[in-house]
Amino acid sequence: MTISLNILRASSVSCYFRNILVIFLLAGIATVCEAAQHEFDMSIDEVTIDVAPGFSNKVFAFNGQVPGPLIHVKEGDDVMVHVTNNSTLPHTVHWHGVNQIGSWQQDGVPDVTQKAIQPGESYTYRFNVDRPGSLWYHCHVNVWEHVAIRGMWGPLIVEPKNPSALEKEVTLDAILMMSAWQSPYANVFGQGGGPKDVSDYFSVNGRSFPITQPIRVKKGDVLRMRFIGAGDETHQMHMHGHDMLVTHKDGYPLASPYYVDTVSVGPGERYDVIVKMNNPGRFIMHDHIDKHMTNNGASLGGPVTIFEYEGIKTDDWYVWHGKAYDPNFFYSDSLKKGYGLFNSAPFMGTVNKQRRRRR
Repeated sequence: MTISLNILRASSVSCYFRNILVIFLLAGIATVCEAAQHEFDMSIDEVTIDVAPGFSNKVFAFNGQVPGPLIHVKEGDDVMVHVTNNSTLPHTVHWHGVNQIGSWQQDGVPDVTQKAIQPGESYTYRFNVDRPGSLWYHCHVNVWEHVAIRGMWGPLIVEPKNPSALEKEVTLDAILMMSAWQSPYANVFGQGGGPKDVSDYFSVNGRSFPITQPIRVKKGDVLRMRFIGAGDETHQMHMHGHDMLVTHKDGYPLASPYYVDTVSVGPGERYDVIVKMNNPGRFIMHDHIDKHMTNNGASLGGPVTIFEYEGIKTDDWYVWHGKAYDPNFFYSDSLKKGYGLFNSAPFMGTVNKQRRRRR
């Protein structure tokens, strides 16, 4: 602040204007204090994850997990991320949706904004999250492989300073990152993802039904789902028994939200939808591209989840009868814990046996 507080003592300034000036100064101080500073450590590791029953895939995983850790911050915060490459190939991190105003060197594009992070090396990204919404981060080296079929992605959720009245109604949050896999290259780094290669497994948060998880709700909940197109396929996500109100596209609030029962999520796209859970029962949500509902042609598979209402009896013939429940499969629990970087143990892979190159 360059305005001297001595002004407040000047006899020529009325009591009214003194009060106005005090309010102005305090507002300025409060605004400065609102911007938090975050510093995170993140590694890139070679691990293997179980995508579907009988199918595992080698991945380049942020902090050893797919999806990568949730980064949850607030609009206007400053972020510093130290990235260490423990893998055998070069990588970068692109912060998809961050406009990098005044910080273009942090955009994470190899040979354009930086040199790729070589095996054993580290790189520090520094940027301001000036734009709220459902964002994400991913590698920008050999994206057709590293992003499309190697799980190099994670959620970046930036809370707005001034949420809308509708957003304030939300009682439950869920992040759904859609992707696909190519089994011929599951165990071969450096191959796959090309224009002639065919995806044969489809997933939400790196897993295919039946090893996905339900979303458990109670009547009266207001659910927000954040769909993120993390792979190279388009997913037509259809929810039974409810309508979805599309409120945001690529993090931006829509001037005129609209209702759908199917939302099309393409590569790189994000859609926020809000659903009033007012129809107790068990209802499926699935990809309406029919082959996406299979695991290598075997049904039922793909990015399927089921909404389980509190109080509905679990029949013994129900496909998920007795299923072990992970309440954080959609990062719902982590999003309630405030701001920071949140790992999730169930998303962790098994470390590949390799001779790691470290600096």
